[in-house]
Amino acid sequence: MKKVVITGMGIVSPVGCGIEYAWKNLLAGNSGIRKVTEFDVSDLSSQIAGMPVYGTEPGEYNPSAVIDAREQRKMEKTIMYALVAADEAIRDSGLIDYDGDKNRIGVSVGSGVGGLSTISETDTEILQHGAKYVSPFFVPKSIINMPAGYISIKYGLGGPNIAMSTACATGAHSIGEGAEIIKRGDVDIMICGGSESAVCHLGMAGFAAMRALSTRNDEPERASRPWDKDRDGFVIAEGAGILVLEEYEHAIKRGAKIYGEVAGFGMSADAHHITAPAPNGVGGKRAMEIAMDKAGVKPTDVDYINAHGTSTGLGDVGELVAVRELFDKDKTCMSSTKSMTGHLLGAAGAIEAIFSALAIRDNIVPPTINLDNPIEEVGDFNLVPHTAQKRPVDVALSNSFGFGGTNATLVLKRVK
Repeated sequence: MKKVVITGMGIVSPVGCGIEYAWKNLLAGNSGIRKVTEFDVSDLSSQIAGMPVYGTEPGEYNPSAVIDAREQRKMEKTIMYALVAADEAIRDSGLIDYDGDKNRIGVSVGSGVGGLSTISETDTEILQHGAKYVSPFFVPKSIINMPAGYISIKYGLGGPNIAMSTACATGAHSIGEGAEIIKRGDVDIMICGGSESAVCHLGMAGFAAMRALSTRNDEPERASRPWDKDRDGFVIAEGAGILVLEEYEHAIKRGAKIYGEVAGFGMSADAHHITAPAPNGVGGKRAMEIAMDKAGVKPTDVDYINAHGTSTGLGDVGELVAVRELFDKDKTCMSSTKSMTGHLLGAAGAIEAIFSALAIRDNIVPPTINLDNPIEEVGDFNLVPHTAQKRPVDVALSNSFGFGGTNATLVLKRVK
């Protein structure tokens, strides 16, 4: 069986753009959640979100550094986030001047909802001015496979080009399937991850109608609080995470640096409810068990879990109960980086895989901020409250669970 490793990473996130900037803020416990000012939110119950900070300073989101201004007019933010993160990941991997066979490089980048803001704006345009004002770029800006398509075109990558859409599990599924494509021998390298830009009036109104979002509008940085008794919903966020996955021998041959191995990938379905998780997290538990079995690791081998941990009532409890049944509290710790980033929906699993790989690289686990009054189910399990913890991390597990009852788990291992 071929071994798949991570050789490059890139990120656009509410806590920073660029993996080192985002990682520094994450370890410091800095929240990227703020009041939305880009559009009118006065009629919304939830008025906060996690969004990248635009600018030209290091760590800020500057699409013009990667994408020509004229081309940007043809793109939705979902596409631009993906291209900026992919550019960092490809440069980080040393592939920017790759002279090998680019038909042996593929792309697996998805989105949970795609160009939602473009769809909403175009519908308004039709209602106000008529169909003749619809942009010819409406469809290519909106459809979910365009981030993957643009990456393939920009870098001339002729391998498989796919876009998964599995709600909040999209990023993890995209990485896991990308690894499977390499293991089958179809390609040597896959550019994988997720991108999302659902922070728009329609997107926020839709999730608010479900009563899924936090309404702690006066304290944005304290709104996302996984496993806390005072949590009142998740905080919507946007950005992208892209990883370069590579067959191990291929990576060694070209002298690539290696962050870790994508050792296991597990999928399951709750088969229970369109939005609520199965009782006691049994679907997520099954995904974790499958991923560990494929990785050849036992629960006692797992040092760190990056939780799905969205700050919702049922989801937080179900995942925690499943984790406590599987793992040794004296060996394994778990944290939710969504406490700082918010929930990036289809991009969440990708940025959280990046954070898990960095935890392995640096032997440090990021905190769960805002965990002031833990729910009873926490008990004495280490959820890394408030402050990052230095500890050995050789095996990390990353969970992503989505609407429709879809579950994905990735197991990452240190390459020794």
